[in-house]
Amino acid sequence: MSTNLQIGIVGLPNVGKSTLFNAITKAGAEAANFPFCTIEPNVGVVEVPDHRIYDLAGIFNPKKTTPAFTRFVDIAGLVAGASKGEGLGNQFLSHIRETDAIAHVVRCFDDENITHVEGGINPVRDMGIINTELCLADLESVDKKRIKSAKLAQAGIKEAKAVLPIYEKVFQVLQEGIRARTLSLDEDELAILKELNLITLKPVLYVLNTAEDDIANPLDNPYVQAAAAQAEKENAKWVPVSAEIEQEASELEEEEAKAFLADLGETEPGLNRLIRTAYAMLGLINFFTVGEDECRAWTVHSGTKAPKAAGKIHSDIERGFIRAEIIAYDELMKCGSFAVAREKGLLRVEGKEYIIKDGDIAYFRFNI
Repeated sequence: MSTNLQIGIVGLPNVGKSTLFNAITKAGAEAANFPFCTIEPNVGVVEVPDHRIYDLAGIFNPKKTTPAFTRFVDIAGLVAGASKGEGLGNQFLSHIRETDAIAHVVRCFDDENITHVEGGINPVRDMGIINTELCLADLESVDKKRIKSAKLAQAGIKEAKAVLPIYEKVFQVLQEGIRARTLSLDEDELAILKELNLITLKPVLYVLNTAEDDIANPLDNPYVQAAAAQAEKENAKWVPVSAEIEQEASELEEEEAKAFLADLGETEPGLNRLIRTAYAMLGLINFFTVGEDECRAWTVHSGTKAPKAAGKIHSDIERGFIRAEIIAYDELMKCGSFAVAREKGLLRVEGKEYIIKDGDIAYFRFNI
């Protein structure tokens, strides 16, 4: 099993991170009501919600059905000063660097039984604290490179002279508490910064954790309104979720969970929206391979060409790529089988320049 998307769950202590993680993975990570109860990062691998893989399995009746998966990392509560080692900051900032995207859980509910590390509920303040810590962590990394490059540039090293302005530009915005992602960086500049694995270059999805009563109409909640407005100001995505509802639903059988959510006015778990939003944010799509042995979903970035997509299955297929036989999911479902699709001329032959589309069913021809 390969995972294609890794999301780090961050936020201040007691905002609902571990509760959300429990719901995602049903892993039962400790969620006691005190800071830093999550001592080691919890990792869970969960299925990407996509009914198409099961629809295809219904046609082919394979021995095995393999959906796409997402990897979630529950990272212990960060506090003001984390970048300087407060709380458990240093240990966990390194884990965030390994993720593709950040799910920043923000508390948007009142509960006098659950303490808040900052003393009161203020989503915009909380968002700012975490963003500041991430900027400060990146600032330290960039500053080391900037100083080193400046010395080499003074010594006349051409390569250092070329990269120094990039480090200076990033250093400047981070000093102002602004994420590096807000900069317009070209591919060459991003390539230079890649080795630093900057946290603030990663896309952020704000998960606005609401009370159970607010989930049907989250924007009626003033905390959600404020947090959503701040997210949009940052050009960031946001998703309202009730971690408590998600955890309760995760403990029920499938049909019971559907009925439970329906009673609350929900058509699906909020976690499905979270994963789909993260997929869209990162420009990810799924294509499928099908047959009697296995029906499988594969995740690639939008814009991926056929040989590169084939390489997800095996490097030999990419290296020896000849052509791809392609049919769209909707067309195959209407036909009910490859045989009928062939009769109708719907199975297309595509070459090396073909860009894989979401929902493509692909059969790759290769020779090595």
